[in-house]
Amino acid sequence: MGVQEWFESLRKWIDGEEDLDDEGQAKPRSKWDDFLVSVAREIEACMQREMFTPPGGPTYVPREYIVFLHPDDDSEWQGEKREGLERGLRHVLTERATELAGSNEFQTRTLAIELRVDPGLEKGKFRVQHVWDTEAQKTMVKPRKRAEERPTAAVADDEATIVRPRKQGEPSFLVSVRRTNAGGEAPPPNIVPFYKDQITIGRGSRQVDVDLKLEGDLEISRQHATLEKKPDASFAISCSGANPILLGDGNEVSSGNSAPVKAGEKISICSYELVVETSEI
Repeated sequence: MGVQEWFESLRKWIDGEEDLDDEGQAKPRSKWDDFLVSVAREIEACMQREMFTPPGGPTYVPREYIVFLHPDDDSEWQGEKREGLERGLRHVLTERATELAGSNEFQTRTLAIELRVDPGLEKGKFRVQHVWDTEAQKTMVKPRKRAEERPTAAVADDEATIVRPRKQGEPSFLVSVRRTNAGGEAPPPNIVPFYKDQITIGRGSRQVDVDLKLEGDLEISRQHATLEKKPDASFAISCSGANPILLGDGNEVSSGNSAPVKAGEKISICSYELVVETSEI
């Protein structure tokens, strides 16, 4: 099947039509085709919900659509297959948006489709998140607790620690990362080594690079925190996100503030739990 023929078949499938052979029988579709059609229909539904035309103006739709997948499903869409999926969705949905605009001028000329991972999803499931401003995806801010509801922070231990030289090739520290799954069993943590003494943490984006990316939670800012290992081998975390960080001792670290962190202490960044460890474990 040629590329143009495949695009024509995809348009029919999205509309619920069958692609028929010369004998009038429906041509079989692969599981990848079925998945692509399901995603395309969900993006189109999102597009229709968000589409608006101001009086006397052109029609607008969100420019970018992020498709979150379970890690196992994401692993099935790599390399050229991933590129083909994103290209196919982008091509067909751009044309669909133009058709939906009808006689009105269509302002959003091209659409961007991006696949990302959300460990909190069930295998075989996906969700679509539209983005109006591709330059700065907005962070969802959760309600803050009142001051009297927050526990008092523990007093930091000021005793100095003797630091021995790090072996060649040995990581500076390790971070255990897992996303909590409300109502279900939490997945095993992922242990990530870092070979420098300061890292950035956040959701990241095409414009914002972070050392530790926490995907799939819009309550997490693109750059949410900085974790630093001090010369005395102690740790400190600084919050730059819209939502606060909660430490295991009950200390809440709000935006613009920092706090000491002990090795083995839990760091809660929205739906993610992090634990920092020295490399000697």
